[in-house]
Amino acid sequence: MGSCGMWTWQVLLSSLWLCVGSSQPTLPGPMHSPRPQLKFRLAGYPRKHNEGRVEVFYNDEWGTICDDDFMLANAHVLCRHLGFVAATGWAHSAKYGKGIGRIWLDNVNCAGGEKSIGDCKHRGWGNSDCSHEEDAGVICKDERIPGFKDSNVIETEQSHVEEVRLRPVVSGARRQLPVTEGIVEVRYKDGWAQICDEGWNSQNSRVICGMMGFPAEKKVNRNFYKRLRHTARMKGQSLRPSSRLASSPQPKQKRREDIGSKKRLFTERQQLNYRLHSVSCTGTEVHISMCTFEFYRSNTSAACGAGMPAVVSCVPGPLFAASNGPKKKQRQQQQGQPRIRLKGGAKVGEGRVEVLKSNEWGTICDDRWNLLSASVVCRELGFGSAKEALTGARMGQGMGPVHLNEVQCLGTEKSLWSCPFRNITQEDCKHTEDAAVRCNIPYMGYENLIRLSGGRSRFEGRVEVAVGTGDRDQPRWGLVCGEGWGTLEAMVACRQLGLGFANHGLQETWYWDASNVTEMVLSGVKCAGHEMSLSHCQHHGTNLNCRKMDTRFAAGVICSETASDLLLHAPLVQETAYIEDRPLHMLYCAAEENCLSSSARLANWPYGHRRLLRFSSQIHNNGRADFRPKAGRHSWVWHECHRHYHSMDIFTHYDILTPNGTKVAEGHKASFCLEDTECEEDVAKRYECANFGEQGITVGCWDLYRHDIDCQWIDITDVKPGNYILQVMINPNFEVAESDFTNNAMKCNCKYDGHRIWVHSCHIGDALSEEANRRFEQYPGQLNNQIS
Repeated sequence: MGSCGMWTWQVLLSSLWLCVGSSQPTLPGPMHSPRPQLKFRLAGYPRKHNEGRVEVFYNDEWGTICDDDFMLANAHVLCRHLGFVAATGWAHSAKYGKGIGRIWLDNVNCAGGEKSIGDCKHRGWGNSDCSHEEDAGVICKDERIPGFKDSNVIETEQSHVEEVRLRPVVSGARRQLPVTEGIVEVRYKDGWAQICDEGWNSQNSRVICGMMGFPAEKKVNRNFYKRLRHTARMKGQSLRPSSRLASSPQPKQKRREDIGSKKRLFTERQQLNYRLHSVSCTGTEVHISMCTFEFYRSNTSAACGAGMPAVVSCVPGPLFAASNGPKKKQRQQQQGQPRIRLKGGAKVGEGRVEVLKSNEWGTICDDRWNLLSASVVCRELGFGSAKEALTGARMGQGMGPVHLNEVQCLGTEKSLWSCPFRNITQEDCKHTEDAAVRCNIPYMGYENLIRLSGGRSRFEGRVEVAVGTGDRDQPRWGLVCGEGWGTLEAMVACRQLGLGFANHGLQETWYWDASNVTEMVLSGVKCAGHEMSLSHCQHHGTNLNCRKMDTRFAAGVICSETASDLLLHAPLVQETAYIEDRPLHMLYCAAEENCLSSSARLANWPYGHRRLLRFSSQIHNNGRADFRPKAGRHSWVWHECHRHYHSMDIFTHYDILTPNGTKVAEGHKASFCLEDTECEEDVAKRYECANFGEQGITVGCWDLYRHDIDCQWIDITDVKPGNYILQVMINPNFEVAESDFTNNAMKCNCKYDGHRIWVHSCHIGDALSEEANRRFEQYPGQLNNQIS
């Protein structure tokens, strides 16, 4: 049987091929009919060599496997086909991109011990009701089966381009991340190899910059690098990238300075090792392996005679620019509000895609959503190309309208709004089909400045941060003071660690005392929640101020890959708001729970009444994890008067504000009972308060507090007639972690004439454009009771 490989490749999608027939021959015998020869490969991008979309060669045609009923046992069989010892996971919904051709297998059901995927139960070869949006993938354990040999294996050495990096050649006295300019290198065997720049163009640079997390490329001063190479050759040496990291290049006039002045070339006696040449990209690819190129065969030291290593210079996005300071942020704000944003992601550069249309934020339907369109979004937001184009509300469900459907970008557009799309109709899409992205972002090294110790798993522990250097230039590690440490600070720490969202922020960690680090080095940490690193938050700096210096009071975190996301159903508040004059003798329990204004204590109990603004609130969990109270059942507080447990002392805040933001009345609502009142179709209720049951709100469910229950009101007895803003805030103290706190507030305009109240224009806090919000807050009030 001939080899599957050739020395020159036109790579459209890099694949790992294995011809199973040659490595697992069947014994000859008169009673055995020959099996069809099966070949398997891993395809798709981005991925590592031991993961990808599963493709099978059957009946002389490559095809895929549908993810219906797919499970880990199937992945075990497939990974053994591919020469790996076992599977560690599997992927659904075309995580590694959609394949082409036939879908050979569907409803595959393996026990796990089969020798061939053909021995597993399935619907029959070629019998499937799936689309390529359901292509299955596998993640194999990176360990080969001992003695596994196959003449048709194409390893990294022959055809695969997996890992790419930029290595800076020139270094100044001090450099900072990110690296924006350098020699392009690809992983080869145990080291790195270069790409010959013959025929290299701006489209190739654009692809590399996108992979590195940058939205655009810029022209490189090639003559400067030629002079460096010539200088190195004159010394009998070759150009070698710096072993130290560098930041963005110096201005052109500085680049032309004498090499021996402020710059220094790291040169050693080492031959260049070219791996690729004749690279040709269109500029829309998300990975260099999707471009066409050729491999050098052997003796690469004499290759690329007329050329030199490919060098790329990239333009960082605003978030990663070295000069990103207050003035630059102010200039960006003056340029106007962007019309696209990401929501619900744990990391920078990922989230549900939301677009601004007609002054209202909405989502994009995932029909035909792909890496080309996702990359346009990523670059528009100042990131690189897209790593993943996610479908099926993988970053949580949005709110408001679904603005766009069937977005089909070419990949060259500057903005998503320049791409062809179809306007949505109500029947087309639901929020269960919201599109999302994961973008390439520059390497900043923040994860190397923080670590956890003492936890039961890698997702929890005492927070330790690196400050300065200690012995042998190693970072000096210390603890963070637990005073004031809360959910927002824990969110930043978990993001910096790359561990997703925060589940809890802990101020005492005595039970995790498993480290020899005892010095407190950071105090007064106060984060907004969106920062990339704890160093970006406010803190005391070198002026340490921590009253409890004992290590038991060091800050800790418990991180989670998913989080809840609560939001209020604004129209219901508007529809149910009314005024009630309630007799004082019916308000003893409410007074006990501080649900009345302070002037109620001076009333002539039990005579008289209080004027209450009542309304219903319906709180949805649109996140990816159940909303659970921070406190366990053992610490819930029993209230005899209302005869129920409070799992959270303050679950919602209710406020009446003047148009300039002055608070004139307030109320609060404890979590009388967090439970699943109703759920979406096919979602089962999990939480019920009866009989001291567990409290919480399941993903896809909502908790309804009716207008006629105690404390579901604001006491407006002392409020004078006028125009006001009604504000409702869920989880106001950030007691429970959520993926997005910006949608926890709801606001309404209201007019109170001393007898009646009109509530209108209710909306979630970040649902409107900045211009619409300004108009809302400057609302002059109503002249009558007609609400247009």
